[in-house]
Amino acid sequence: MRSLIALILNIIWFITAGLWLWLGYILAGIVACIFIVTIPFGVASFRIAGFVLWPFGREVVDKGAPTGAGTIGNIIWFVVAGLWLAVGHIITAVAQGVTIIGLPLAWANLKLIPVTCFPFGKEVVASSDRNAAMVPVARR
Repeated sequence: MRSLIALILNIIWFITAGLWLWLGYILAGIVACIFIVTIPFGVASFRIAGFVLWPFGREVVDKGAPTGAGTIGNIIWFVVAGLWLAVGHIITAVAQGVTIIGLPLAWANLKLIPVTCFPFGKEVVASSDRNAAMVPVARR
């Protein structure tokens, strides 16, 4: 039953916001991959794009504290793209939250903000795999 609800919400999400957000993140990823130095930003953008296309039934978990390079990458990402993408998600969430049916979609938009602002050190996993993803690699 839970997967059926997630499927229905994903279909509604895809129509109302997912496709457009996905295209935006893909375009940002392609632009970021133009220069060798910014390829990690492009990869992060592609990872987020996959999540915004079909968010229900998946979650973002911390992989642990980002390394020094990851922290610097998060700061640069936040200034260049993260803040502006977060504002876009907030505006979309407000528009989706106007109706009762749109409330879960608005909530999903708000859940995307942390990974949108600081993508390095995060991983997208299936909701059922959340506990397994949080176990340190040495224990697996």
